[in-house]
This record gives sequence, C-alpha cells and structure tokens, in this order.
Amino acid sequence: MKEVLIDANLILRYLTKDPPDMAEAALGIFNKARSGKISLHILPLTVAEVVWVLESFYGYPKVKIAETISQFLLCEGLEVHELDILVEALRLFHEKNVDFADAFLAATALQKGPQVICSFDQHFDKIYGITRSEPGNSSRHRRITYPIKNDG
Repeated sequence: MKEVLIDANLILRYLTKDPPDMAEAALGIFNKARSGKISLHILPLTVAEVVWVLESFYGYPKVKIAETISQFLLCEGLEVHELDILVEALRLFHEKNVDFADAFLAATALQKGPQVICSFDQHFDKIYGITRSEPGNSSRHRRITYPIKNDG
C-alpha cells in the first residue's frame, strides 16, 4: 500500500469545502484512503496548522474545531501520529481555553512526562496534573495533583 504524508491544506480543503474544486480533489484522496488504496499519515504539526487556520482565518469557535478535528482524525485510512496526545490536546484546547500548541505540550507532559512545564504562561495552571515552573522565580511553582477527568 502506498503511504503518503499529507499537508494541512488538504485537510483544510476537505473540512471547509473551500474552494469547491480543491475540496472535491481532497475528498478523492480521502476516499482512496478509506478504501485501502493508500495510507495517509498526519503529523501533529500538520494538525496544529489546521487548528490555527480554522481559528484565525475562518474564525471557527474552539468547540467546533475540537469536535470536528477529533472526529476527522478517527477516520478510516488515516495513520495519525500521536493520536492519543492530539485528541487530549484538542480537549484541553477547547475545555481549558488555551492555545493549541500549549494544549499539545500539556497533553504530551501528561501522557509521557515530565509533568513540569517551564513557562511564564499562567494558563498551564488550569490543567490538572501539570506543574508550571516560572523561570527566575523559585517561589512560583504551582502544582495541581487532582487526577485528570476522563470522560470516556
């Protein structure tokens, strides 16, 4: 089976149906993947770009982005690298209202460790299980030790 890495623009054309001719071409590629003719590989960086474009250019709300991309990543014929981390990052992105890149960093820390993130960004304090270490201020460590809420 032919294996192919796909770019964010293919996913964006498929999800937004914009422009229609490119959306139709993208649909053809995804149909080939569903039928087992090709295997499409999706990297986390590609997903991050899709999230950024949907939010910044198309103005989609975080909840719609998280739901749509989470469902898309589970489609047959896709080989999604770091799938579990991406799904958790999309949940944190929406539920905790953090940037996707930071949500991905937190999801990686929670699943693979270390669970300490050195950052000035206080939004990491909203994420259970993460310890934020602020540079230059040894007294500014915040640790939340509650378990992560698992909805499924």
